[in-house]
This record gives sequence, structure tokens and C-alpha cells, in this order.
Amino acid sequence: MNPTTTIAIRAARQAGNIIMRSFGRLDTLTVAEKQANDFVSEIDRNAEQAIIDVLRKAYPGHAILAEESGAHGKDEYQWIIDPLDGTTNYLHGFPQFSVSIALTHRGRLENAVVYDPLRDEMYTAARGAGALLNDRRLRVTEQKSLQGALLGTGIPFRDQRYIDAYLGMLKALTRETAGIRRPGSAALDFAYVAAGRLDGFWELGLSVWDFAAGALLVQEAGGVVSDIRGGSRHLETGNVVTAGVRLHKAMVDTIRPLLPNDLQA
Repeated sequence: MNPTTTIAIRAARQAGNIIMRSFGRLDTLTVAEKQANDFVSEIDRNAEQAIIDVLRKAYPGHAILAEESGAHGKDEYQWIIDPLDGTTNYLHGFPQFSVSIALTHRGRLENAVVYDPLRDEMYTAARGAGALLNDRRLRVTEQKSLQGALLGTGIPFRDQRYIDAYLGMLKALTRETAGIRRPGSAALDFAYVAAGRLDGFWELGLSVWDFAAGALLVQEAGGVVSDIRGGSRHLETGNVVTAGVRLHKAMVDTIRPLLPNDLQA
């Protein structure tokens, strides 16, 4: 394992420790609403600072983009951090949340860590070196069509301008597949695609810190990540589809006709 991934794992574990220490006493947390249906707690902030402290000690010159504190510094290397992906789940005691850390070099994803502290599952990837769950190599499923596929999704909860279009996608894909799940942590959804637990996933309106690490996990596990129209603007728009090669095409072909003209790729 390369040194950069090792540092990211260390940072993720530090954050995971903070997250789990408070999971049994959620009624004592201070919580604020950033915008409609989007919450932040002191745990998000404390976990984020722990990650930044570890990364800064190892790589003081690297830039950072973090969900809660924004952009720090300028450099050709940038860490992209979501300290607690699935905050709403966490605050309700719903056991599906994660820590997500990615490193880009000149805008290209190079390293990724997604950590599920509840299950102690560490997903890691480095460009060209594959993806792992703890010590097990990951591979996306070989699902070739929608028939029999198990998909994950995220229901729009912040920006609901395209809720009708999304519900059309949900209806069309539900008719064709074995089932659709909405667990509530996009980082883990991508990790599950990489691990073969889900055959594919799609969502509208994600932020880059929600899925940057997950995108590299899927790519290094042999899958495809694209924007909602099948192009390459997913990190820019946050409208994403991911699966193995053949299933990805089937998903995009089903979704594309349902997209409103003003929806960015």
C-alpha cells in the first residue's frame, strides 16, 4: 500500500473514532441546519478537523476541500473530504454512514478511502493499483442488463427542482430491476458497487465530496462512472451513474430519455 493511502487510512480512522464515541449519546449533540434538510453536527466538524490535522502533518503544502470548512490553500494536489457522509442517518441512529477522503492531482483522482466505522470496513483505492475492502480485492459485478440487477439510489432532498424527473427514472428502473435501495450514504453506495454488493447506482445533485473517493473505488474495481447522460462531467455536475460496463449503458439508456433539457449532464 502506498504511503499516501496509508495516511488517508490513518485520518479516516481518527475521524471514525470520533464518530463512534458519540453514536450512543446522540441526544447530547449540537445540531444545526445548513439549508433545508441538510444538517451538520459538532461531530461532523470535529471529525473533519481530525482528518485535516493528520493530512496537514503529513502533507503541509497540499490543498484541501472539505465539506464543512470549505477550501484551504492552493496546490496541484488537493484532498477532498466528507467527514461524515450520511449525517441525517447518524443523527437518527440509522446505521449507515461513512468517512470519505480522496486525493486529486491536477484534478485527476489518485487515491481514495471510504471508511465505515460501524462495521470497521475500510475501502481503499489507488490509481492503477486496484481497489480493496480491508485486504480483499474488489470487483464490480458482471451484471449485463437491468433484469435481475440490484441498484442503489439517492432521493433528492436538498434541491427538488427535478424531483418529477427523478421519480420517472425511479419508476422506469423499478419496473426492470430486481430492486432499488436508498441507504443514505453515497460514499458507501459507491463502495458497495465496487464491492459487488450493488450492481449499480445513480443520483442527482451530489457534491463532489460525497462521491470523489467512491468514484475511484468503482473505477479501480473495473466499473464505469459517468454523468447522468453518460459523459464525463460527473465531478462537475454531481449527477452520476455508476455500474459495470454493460449495466452502466443499460442504465444510461433508460435514464437519458427522461431527463429534462435544462438538467446539466
